[in-house]
Amino acid sequence: MTFRYIGSKSRLINQITTYMGRPRQGAFFVDAFCGTGVVAEGAADLGWNVRINDSLHSAVISAGARLISADQAAFRRLGGYTNAIATLNAAKPKHGFMWREYSPASVDTCGLERRYFTQDNAARIDAMREMIGEWAGAGTIDEIEERLLIADLFGALNRVANIAGTFGCFLSKWTSQSQDKIAMRCRDLKKRGVHVEATVGDVFDVPNAAHDLVYLDPPYTKRQYASYYHILETVALGDEPEVKGVAGLRPWKNLASDFCYKTRALQTLSRLVHGLKAQKVLLSYSSEGHICMQDIKSELSKIGTSTMHPLGAIGRYRPNKVASNTASDVSEFLVVVERPTVRLCKAQPKAVQNNKPLPVESYV
Repeated sequence: MTFRYIGSKSRLINQITTYMGRPRQGAFFVDAFCGTGVVAEGAADLGWNVRINDSLHSAVISAGARLISADQAAFRRLGGYTNAIATLNAAKPKHGFMWREYSPASVDTCGLERRYFTQDNAARIDAMREMIGEWAGAGTIDEIEERLLIADLFGALNRVANIAGTFGCFLSKWTSQSQDKIAMRCRDLKKRGVHVEATVGDVFDVPNAAHDLVYLDPPYTKRQYASYYHILETVALGDEPEVKGVAGLRPWKNLASDFCYKTRALQTLSRLVHGLKAQKVLLSYSSEGHICMQDIKSELSKIGTSTMHPLGAIGRYRPNKVASNTASDVSEFLVVVERPTVRLCKAQPKAVQNNKPLPVESYV
């Protein structure tokens, strides 16, 4: 399902998968900054068990929905997936949080006219999200089905949002697509499922083992994802946070990433890779990133064998017409880091693991 997301690897996935290798029994492909889950889906298609993580609930929901199989989302109590979507599309509009804060109705709420959605579409988003929550609370749908429907709602609202590409701000003039009536759509579900685990939290806490394959796709620039995708996060959580400013941002600074600060990015990356247990790590990075590629290679070579593979040039993020006219392409790279294999003496006692694993939600 198409989704506008900064740093998406949808155009590079076929190249990235060539460096994953064959899945090992019991091993996980660990997508530690999963975003919308394009790379995790590529690994799952190869047969890997998958562990996804992100600091945003909306990202983990989006990524997890890509991996759901048809038998996991039967919607038996609603007459099937197609009928569930049709019921949501027919929901009576409600004047809820999205309508009050992110449509022109916000003039009466805060004195600012926020034009993210038309009033009708915002009211329909409120109705759809409320119905999904009610179904989940009543046990009409399970957790997997709930996440799938929320992800489908992301896709629907994205298609009618009056934005340039992210939810960091809205456009002053209405686009033609923003005038369309919002409609959720069924997606093509997987024919078979793989074992998927999901966590929402700090990337430094993501569980991984020596035989796992860890994939890192950290933020490259100053753009903070928590502020750029704040509306998706609110829909994901189904909450009503206190929002501020012209853009109506929810509180996000507690989720600010050190990778978005030029003075901290290299040190943070080095600390992250050093702390991983996995013997093989894949790192995606861009020529427009805060860290120059030579510094990355030099730092990661201290950990193990480091090889850099150019993946080609892709279009730079273009939030507006001026940026589109002046922006050049950027080069993407994949760095493969392999630690030397360490053999333990048979007489050596096993290390005691004092750290407790994070609670993990299973998608399958």
